[in-house]
Amino acid sequence: MRQYVRLALATAATASLTTGLLVLAPVSASAAPARHYDDFNGDGHRDIAYRHAYSGVVDSTGGWKGGAVVVVYGGARGLDTSRTQVVHQDSRGVPGVGEEDDQFGESLASADLNKDGYADLVVGNPSEHVGDHEYRGSVTILWGSATGLSGGTGLSVKSGAYGHFGRDVAIGDFTGDGSPDLAVLGGQEAWLYRGGFAESGTTGTVGKIDKTGAGWYSTAGLAAGKVNGDGKADLVILGLQASGTDWNVRAWFLKGTSTGLSSGTTKTLATGQNDFGTNAVIADFDKDGYGDIAVGEPDESGGKGAVNVWYGTSSGPGTRSAKFTQATTGVSGTPEADDNFGYDLSAADSNGDGYADLVVGVPHEDVDGMEDQGTVHVFRGGSGGLSGSRSSVVAQSVTGGSRDHESFGHALRLRDTNADGRADLAIGAASGGHVLPGASGGPTAGGSYELPDLGGSFLDD
Repeated sequence: MRQYVRLALATAATASLTTGLLVLAPVSASAAPARHYDDFNGDGHRDIAYRHAYSGVVDSTGGWKGGAVVVVYGGARGLDTSRTQVVHQDSRGVPGVGEEDDQFGESLASADLNKDGYADLVVGNPSEHVGDHEYRGSVTILWGSATGLSGGTGLSVKSGAYGHFGRDVAIGDFTGDGSPDLAVLGGQEAWLYRGGFAESGTTGTVGKIDKTGAGWYSTAGLAAGKVNGDGKADLVILGLQASGTDWNVRAWFLKGTSTGLSSGTTKTLATGQNDFGTNAVIADFDKDGYGDIAVGEPDESGGKGAVNVWYGTSSGPGTRSAKFTQATTGVSGTPEADDNFGYDLSAADSNGDGYADLVVGVPHEDVDGMEDQGTVHVFRGGSGGLSGSRSSVVAQSVTGGSRDHESFGHALRLRDTNADGRADLAIGAASGGHVLPGASGGPTAGGSYELPDLGGSFLDD
């Protein structure tokens, strides 16, 4: 995430800090894996996690600094903003110590890693200092329980992973053995931690994922999902690859197999450009049974931005692709430098028609003369995949306000939180977060509500 957006969020925040862990009423859970990968207290309802608005700021009582994560717990009607929890490195049972330049919560992923019936939260802190290793980075697993997240375990770090370890994290059962596996970026490489995971810190085997001798650097991001329809999760790594004296921004597909990840095809996204801000999601936009890969490239063309969609087949991503910008027919707006179309992406079925939809953040779009107010574009899935003609815009005005420098859409999460078959859209802005319920026409302002203390990326970013 861009630093200037983070600073704007911290400046805009005005409420008092929350410290410690909120103890929720005990809920019984079986030993079977959690029903939802984001159900941290095992009550059968989906929860949401995101970085706290005050990350890096010390509260008036000297409580915490260096980043924190907010969890809002779900209920029968969706997310319940009266049931929240804040976790940081000074919380009881969480390893490490919060430091002012830490980024605890910069990356998030979740699954029931120890298969005890409660989802666990994986938290990246890529700026963590450890001993003499500045910005070595760390990854912490916060364990789910009947009372919510409770305690944590630090992930062991291979020496080659030193350097912003935890810049991004992604979880998927890449081998199809029923145990989730964890991919982590660190030291300009990707690392695969095989399941299972235990609170003692033990994991399965750990290995580096690399294109040996190919000038490849895993620097930008990760996305896990099922692309080829074989039931195993696949992985997409975003990074840079040397090309003569220049660099290409590329997406690398790795197929899940019973023995681990197998290197697949790559796609060039941009030439002569860095990979800053590149991000991806995997979802089935054309309902053909194969996952499609959407990649946001907010820095393309001087920051005008673009989204590339790489459609899936039985053998992985195929030759069919599409590119969307604000110049695409049917897409609202005009591409302008530093709009950053594609800054964040999320995908799910927001209108209940069986097709996954894609939401695209444009946080630095100027709206009605208001600088960097931001917007969100909704691309509805359908026969043939995504299309500009099936797109619409969500403006900040739906939340009841319109202001300069709001960066509306800098963080997005599209998930069904109330089990009505329609995904709800959570949107981050400088003044806070909002949830728009899913409806037959897509996300709607009717019944929308605010999320407390939202300051950064959502789980699933």
